[in-house]
Amino acid sequence: MQKQCLECGDNLVGRIDKKFCSDGCRNAYNNKVNKDSKNLIRNTNNRLRKNYRILETLNPAQKTKTSRAKLIEAGFDFNYFTSIYTTKAGTVYYFVYDQGYLPLEGDYYALVKRDS
Repeated sequence: MQKQCLECGDNLVGRIDKKFCSDGCRNAYNNKVNKDSKNLIRNTNNRLRKNYRILETLNPAQKTKTSRAKLIEAGFDFNYFTSIYTTKAGTVYYFVYDQGYLPLEGDYYALVKRDS
């Protein structure tokens, strides 16, 4: 029995463990399998990406201070972050991957970048 390409169904020639007839079919198949099938996941990832870009843009020197208004104006959403870090002193930093922010007094935020 002849094996067929998992993507297009063409007959396969060559190695016994071959699953695709071409790189294009392999890519198309894996893109379909791995795409974000749920809107919630896709929307959450998009918001995290946007928050990350905003923090990265406002914090080019790895450490700075900005206002809440400037973050909101850029479209930052405070409901989306990837982790929380609490120091021994009890200071709470919110992180979007390696870009973080710390709420300060008077609607200001300290922006930091965590060393990788």
